[in-house]
Amino acid sequence: MKKVYLTTDGACLGNPGRGGWACILRYDGHKKELWGSEPHTTNNRMELMAAIEGLSALKEGCEVEVITDSEYLKNGITSWIQGWKRKGWMTASKKPVVNQDLWKALDRQVERHKTTWSWTKGHASHADNNRCDELASRAAHRQDRGTA
Repeated sequence: MKKVYLTTDGACLGNPGRGGWACILRYDGHKKELWGSEPHTTNNRMELMAAIEGLSALKEGCEVEVITDSEYLKNGITSWIQGWKRKGWMTASKKPVVNQDLWKALDRQVERHKTTWSWTKGHASHADNNRCDELASRAAHRQDRGTA
């Protein structure tokens, strides 16, 4: 199984507001950057989109270390999601899970891969996280999508 590193980030101009997401995939000396935007969204939705798009870009099942600066994303996928699924996508306070559509999409992608999740401090010393922040912010401003 190929070992891939996926770094993700989301950005939002206002919350809600114009949003952008970005991710960087690294495998065996190769690097691929992806980014996209939404005209009216939230930062949490963009964090989720970055992970979904990064995992979706992999054409086969891989061992993936996902690196994020979002505790919402990391905690949601590693611990909260099991309870949400058991309770029919309801929270402990019996309210529908926010961003349920994206959590379900992320769950489908995670099932395709062997994932581990790592948290990094945002705007700190992680070069790929800083680059993702730059790309996500640019996408939010420009409202574009791309790959490099």
